[in-house]
This record gives sequence, C-alpha cells and structure tokens, in this order.
Amino acid sequence: MRKLERALPIALLHAREATLKPFRHELDQIDLTVQQWRVIRVLAEGKACCATELAERCVLMPPSLSRILKNLTERGLIERVNDSDGRRRKVQIAPAGCAKYTQMSGKAAKIYEDLENRFGHEKMETLLDLLNELYAVAEAS
Repeated sequence: MRKLERALPIALLHAREATLKPFRHELDQIDLTVQQWRVIRVLAEGKACCATELAERCVLMPPSLSRILKNLTERGLIERVNDSDGRRRKVQIAPAGCAKYTQMSGKAAKIYEDLENRFGHEKMETLLDLLNELYAVAEAS
C-alpha cells in the first residue's frame, strides 16, 4: 500500500480543497456555495438543462442537486421551464442568477489566472489533459 501522501484520492482531495479555498471566500461574499456556483455557472452558458444533465455537468449527486435547485429557485436565481415536448421540466438561469454570475465570474477568472501564473501555464494545461485522460480511463473500467 502507498504512503498516504502518495495516495491518488488523498492527493486529489488536497489539491481540490486548496484550489477551492479562494473561491469559497469569494462565494461566501455573495451567499453562494461552491455547488450552487457550479449550477449557476453551467446554466449561465444559456442552455436550459434537465436535472439529469445538470447533475452530470456539475458533478453532483441527484439528491444534492434537488436541494440546490429548490434553494436557487426559492431565491429567484433559477427558474423552471417546460421542455419543448412539454413532458419534462428544465431549469434555466434567471436574471438574478445572471447578476450573481456577473458578480463572481470576474473574481473567478482572477483566481484562475493567479493560480495558473503561480503554477505555470504549460503545467496547468498538462495537468488538465492528464486529469481528463485519467477520468476517461477510470470511467472505462
């Protein structure tokens, strides 16, 4: 068995927590959680999504997503809309959600830029490529 500091899941969790720390600080200022931000960010692309697609794109478990959608709907940040065939319900970003996105997106870009400047652009691109490749390999098994 590998030493704990060389265990992939632990290393990924440490990197995740360290990476999210400045985001959490900024999100706290606008009363959003990291998970709520992921939903807002995906919906800000402009396409209404069904819950299944949204859960997959946001990397959220369906029960967690249900609670998040309820909260964001109650706060007027997202709204439910009928699908084109009328059988399914989708969610889309509401004007108040767009305002939250605008508030946070510039800050998020600066956080990413700072991290990439300190880590290195080439290393960041390599890391992202490797993580996406690891995801594909792990999903295929």
